[in-house]
Amino acid sequence: MKTIKVQCPAKINLTLKIVNKREDGFHNIESIMQTINLYDYLDITVIESDRTKIILEGNSDEIPYDKSNLVYKAAELFLTSTKLKNYEIHVHIEKNIPVSAGLAGGSTNAAGMLFALNKIFNNIMNDDELNDLCAKLGSDLNFCLNGGRAMTRGRGEIIEPKEFRQLNINLIKPIGLGISAKEAYTSFAQKTSTDNNRHLRREFVNDLEWAIIDKYPELQEIRKKYPTSVMTGSGSTYFSTRETFKEEDGYWIKNGLTTTPDGIKIV
Repeated sequence: MKTIKVQCPAKINLTLKIVNKREDGFHNIESIMQTINLYDYLDITVIESDRTKIILEGNSDEIPYDKSNLVYKAAELFLTSTKLKNYEIHVHIEKNIPVSAGLAGGSTNAAGMLFALNKIFNNIMNDDELNDLCAKLGSDLNFCLNGGRAMTRGRGEIIEPKEFRQLNINLIKPIGLGISAKEAYTSFAQKTSTDNNRHLRREFVNDLEWAIIDKYPELQEIRKKYPTSVMTGSGSTYFSTRETFKEEDGYWIKNGLTTTPDGIKIV
């Protein structure tokens, strides 16, 4: 039996520009991403067995603990790719990063799963192979695995590390409002095809914020109260490096965070 605990950081998009649509249906982006010191944790135990089984549990009632969870898919992909069989993998997910919030909570957990299994199996994969698995599972996994500050391109899997900068980060998110990447990118496609847009795209450092802000009064209210705040990812979380968010009903708020140079780590 082998056990490991990994720390999985949230990320924010300091900028997010959509370049064009790809032939595979995804969009090419250019985004400066940054990890912050808001973490989920995975406790993973691997036991030799007469069968292969992946068992998930955790502290959140907002995520599934079955095959649809990206952590499950990551474990499954790792075992398939390495041809490892007859292991039971038990995972406890401690969720502290809000769900469907533009903070890469699912992606960082999946990257953490791949990282942890590779450590448990004595680095059976090299860094390039591990990053290839990340790219197969999602757009943000490669960045979450490596962390720090980077320009990301393609779907987000092409990473150009940048010099780390220490910044204070405050977060605010409307409680109960989650926005999927699919919804945000669909809204972007629809909005770019029309000319009657109330807001100008050049006024936003995140193209996805421009794409969806007209649909959600909660986002408009945040932008009105905190003019320097910026939406991260596909939302619905906003961050500010200058303004502190005031506690109020209906909003999840986390002040006093900082940027971090680290990606997935063993703790």
